[in-house]
Amino acid sequence: MKITRANSQHLEQLAELFNSYRVFYKQPSDLNAARTFLNNRIMKQDSVIFLAFNAQNRAMGFTQLYPSFSSVALKPVYILNDLFVDESYRGEGVASGLMTKATEHAIEKGCRGLTLETGIDNPAQKLYERLGWVKDSEVYHYTLEF
Repeated sequence: MKITRANSQHLEQLAELFNSYRVFYKQPSDLNAARTFLNNRIMKQDSVIFLAFNAQNRAMGFTQLYPSFSSVALKPVYILNDLFVDESYRGEGVASGLMTKATEHAIEKGCRGLTLETGIDNPAQKLYERLGWVKDSEVYHYTLEF
């Protein structure tokens, strides 16, 4: 497996995965919108996207990080917002590899850490905990949607 930071040359394979990710979360399939959204993230450099490839150079999964800051720690932090592995590659260590790459990147950038949110019933919680992530039990997370 090779994991690399996505750029405009990866857009087609990445858009297919991203569209599948959105469909997984019950959004309508829209490959063009997925492509446009990702192209904007890449061109504006307002997210970091890592893409995992197999030996045949087929994209297997991705993770997308959004930069933020910890005012208290006076350091940057990344929000691991998206993590997706194509169904045919699940169970092969792709998600673990992507999360490890994200961690290495955050350390390299001098971040305080990484944060993520996940569904209460998401089985990936076992992976997160195996990789050292800790479920927050000291604060509540609130959302205001429009």
